[in-house]
Amino acid sequence: MCKDSNKSRFMKGKLYIVPTPVGNLEDITFRAVEVLKEADLILAEDTRTSSVLLDHYGVHKPLLSHHKFNEHQTTGRIKEIIASGKNVALISDAGTPGISDPGFLLARSCADEGIEVQTLPGATACIPAIVSSGLPCDRFCFEGFLPQKKGRQTLLQSLASEPRTMVFYESPRRLVKTLEQFAEVFGPERPCSVAREISKLHEEHVRGTLAEVLEHFRASEPKGEIVIVVGGAVIEKGEHKNKYKE
Repeated sequence: MCKDSNKSRFMKGKLYIVPTPVGNLEDITFRAVEVLKEADLILAEDTRTSSVLLDHYGVHKPLLSHHKFNEHQTTGRIKEIIASGKNVALISDAGTPGISDPGFLLARSCADEGIEVQTLPGATACIPAIVSSGLPCDRFCFEGFLPQKKGRQTLLQSLASEPRTMVFYESPRRLVKTLEQFAEVFGPERPCSVAREISKLHEEHVRGTLAEVLEHFRASEPKGEIVIVVGGAVIEKGEHKNKYKE
């Protein structure tokens, strides 16, 4: 009995990275719910937002706030908790942690120290957006949120010749400005699709050229979560590989 007890003190727990719905609360896997119910501690980007989902599925576990403003301070403590044998589940407000959300720092730090990191497959906004866009999705590059100021123009210029379909995240208040910059750098005729409110009641996909999509959102104020999908650069003169499928 004493021997088993001593052994258990040195057993390491795991870090589970758990995707949560980007819209409809039903867009979560059975396994994700089970992991959350069995975890000793849940790390949440915003505990108030996450409590809605957790209450919906009857998950009542200790919550600890873990977000981009405190992750450098909390990562060491979390690793100690896991090393003591506890299982910790990391969730963000929506989607997969680490994809334009907190999670990368903790996952890397745990991996570097030999702590097992298991990431569950599940919801993310970029995949539904690109598949629904009608643009090629066999090869694409994910750019996430662009820099607000420093390096933004340089990055856009470097992407002007990118042949793969490109995926960006953007806020509704900056959407029009970003589309204007895309039209200027990539050209107004470049094909584009803007996905809004994925998996929610008012989901919308606006497809066309950058000029056409820009005109739409100049006339209709965008709201909700935004994903922009832009066709890649011209492959051959006079022909664009990333045309919409008929």
